[in-house]
Amino acid sequence: MVRVHVGQPSQPGGWDGEAQDRQVPDEGVASMKIFSGTSNRPLSERIAAYVGMELGAVDINRFPDGETFVKIRDNIRGCDVFIVQSTCKQPNEMLMELLVMIDAARRASARRITAVLPYFGYARQDRKDQPRVPITAKLVANLLVAAGANRMLTVDLHAQQIQGFFDIPVDHLYASPAIVKYLRELELGNPLVVSPDTGGVKAAYAYSKMLGTGLAIVAKQRIGLDVEAFSVVGDVKGKDVIMVDDMATTCGTLCAAANLLVEHGASSIRAAVTHATVTPQGVERLRQSPVKELVVTDTVPLGETGNLPVTVLSVGDLLGEAVLRIHNDQSVSSLFNP
Repeated sequence: MVRVHVGQPSQPGGWDGEAQDRQVPDEGVASMKIFSGTSNRPLSERIAAYVGMELGAVDINRFPDGETFVKIRDNIRGCDVFIVQSTCKQPNEMLMELLVMIDAARRASARRITAVLPYFGYARQDRKDQPRVPITAKLVANLLVAAGANRMLTVDLHAQQIQGFFDIPVDHLYASPAIVKYLRELELGNPLVVSPDTGGVKAAYAYSKMLGTGLAIVAKQRIGLDVEAFSVVGDVKGKDVIMVDDMATTCGTLCAAANLLVEHGASSIRAAVTHATVTPQGVERLRQSPVKELVVTDTVPLGETGNLPVTVLSVGDLLGEAVLRIHNDQSVSSLFNP
C-alpha cells in the first residue's frame, strides 16, 4: 500500500513554498530548458511544472547492441540547461545515459549545463577502506565534469565530503523539510528520533532538533551482507520511534534496529529515508519487521511493495525552487537557513 503525499516542504525558519518566497525566471538571462533522462520522469515533470514549463524534447534510444543514443530535439544554443537523472535501479545504464545527454547539450552550445541528480548513485563508495578498491564516487564526479557539466544539484548525499570530489559548484539540498512536515502532521504521542547506526547520528540529531524530540542511537555490527544490531544508547521504552536514514536498500540495518528497539520497549516504529532504493529482499524484510510505516521521497521511483505501508513525499517543488534560484543566480542555501 503506497500513499503519495505531495505537499509543500517546510521547517522552522526555512523555505515553506509560499508564493512570496517563490523565484520566477529572470527574463534578462538566457532561456532555461529542463530535460529528463529515463530513470525518474515523474519527478522531472513535477520539477518542470513547478518552474512553469514543459520538459524539453529529447530522444533517448538503445541500439540493438545496448549502446545509448541521445538526440536533443530543441534548440538549446545559449540556454541554461538542466538535465534531471537519478542514477538508480540500473546505475551503470542511468549514469551513461546522463553522461551522453550532457555531452549532447555541450556540443549543442548550451550556455550552462546543470546535472540534477536527485539521487547520486555510487555515493557509498566514497573512501578507500581496504586495499585495492576504487573510490567510485570520485570517479563519477570526474566523469560528470569531463562530460561537460558546469554544476551539480543533488539531494541528501550519503557523505557530505563527496561535494569536495567535484571541481564544479555543487548545490546540496536536504529532504528533511518535507519529511519533518509530514511527521509533525502525524501528531505522535511520544516521539523519539533514532539513528539506526552511528554513522547517521549527525543527521538524526538535526531531525530531533527540528521535531523537538530526544535522540537515541542503535549500534550495529555488519557481518557480510547481514547486519546484527547489538546495543541501544538512550531510553526508548514507550516511545513512538522514528528511525531516520539517507537510504534503504536491503533494509538490514533498519530491520535489525527495529527488532532491537522493540526488545527495549518501543511503542511504535516508523522509518523515514530519503532514497528508497529498496530491493525485493528489503521489502520482504520490512514486511516481517515491526516497522509500522516507511516514509520515503520520490528521488527514486519506488518499486513493487505489495501491502507494505509506504508513504511517498515529493521533493519536486524543492528541486524546482532550487532550479529557479540557480537560473536566476540566487542563493540556494538560504532555502534552509533560519
